[in-house]
Amino acid sequence: MKLLIVGLGSMGKRRARLAKGMDASIQISGVDTTESRRAEAEGLGITAYASIGEAVAAEQFDAALVCTAPITHAAIISELLDAGLPVFTELNLVSDGYEENMKKAKEKGLPLFLSSTMLYRGETQYIKQQVKAFDKPVNYIYHIGQYLPDWHPWENYKNFFVGDKRTGGVREIFGIDLPWLLDTFGPVKSLHVEKDKISQLEVDYPDSYFVTLRHENGVKGMLAVDVVSPKAVRNFECFGEGLHLFWEGNPKSLYTFDHDKGEKLPVNTYESFEHDSRYSDNIVENAYVDELANFFAVLKGAEQPRYSFEKDLETIRLIEAIEEA
Repeated sequence: MKLLIVGLGSMGKRRARLAKGMDASIQISGVDTTESRRAEAEGLGITAYASIGEAVAAEQFDAALVCTAPITHAAIISELLDAGLPVFTELNLVSDGYEENMKKAKEKGLPLFLSSTMLYRGETQYIKQQVKAFDKPVNYIYHIGQYLPDWHPWENYKNFFVGDKRTGGVREIFGIDLPWLLDTFGPVKSLHVEKDKISQLEVDYPDSYFVTLRHENGVKGMLAVDVVSPKAVRNFECFGEGLHLFWEGNPKSLYTFDHDKGEKLPVNTYESFEHDSRYSDNIVENAYVDELANFFAVLKGAEQPRYSFEKDLETIRLIEAIEEA
């Protein structure tokens, strides 16, 4: 298999490394408009081009991965589809070009695969299974936050997409976590929002949100989302009469409460897991690998994608409703 990765920043390099780790025979080329990134990629054994046109003129690819800033995705996806390539794209966060690109992919018979990495976490799948099996009313409380300058310590937060209001840090957290919450608890019928700016961060959007969600099935959820927490945090708790789950965002922190024993019992959803030390401990490499495996299986016609542009349209509409509330 020969892959073209568009965008050779941190995520593009991660996808390249993980793809090669899954199958050493995979050949990878890349596209980036930044000369220094192309030079770095060449040093990693990735043939790098300055444009998609240059790359597809020089080589024949089986698929492409879009790993650029979200606001650039629509035009890149369209160009790749025009080149006859199946597309895997990172989170878009905005719905620019959705209808056009979905239509184009369908007309050309090309897979259009959208990342939603949290759907591939063993912990979120366990929570979903437990809630479904419990089949009684539950509530949940979920705090997700991390100080924005710590997201990419190697660069200024104003120099990548989280500094842009349309694709800001809080919006990205919603884009990452709402899909698995909706998958687990179902569609939302009403919401209440409190938001403000409590930091000195140079961003033109609220840095702290409290959101109460009422799902159509009666589940109530309370989300606290921010980009000011000094310690990266992902604290989740789900409870009902007979069910109590706890998760702090990493594979070693998933617990269920045993009422008879009166104690929390650990739940292990991974035999082993990989972690990149540059990121907080709630970033687990296994989910990225499983997501790529799903994409490769979709290319072979062996599986269906866990997420889609159609589902993401609903997620983006919910994010916009939260922002506008």
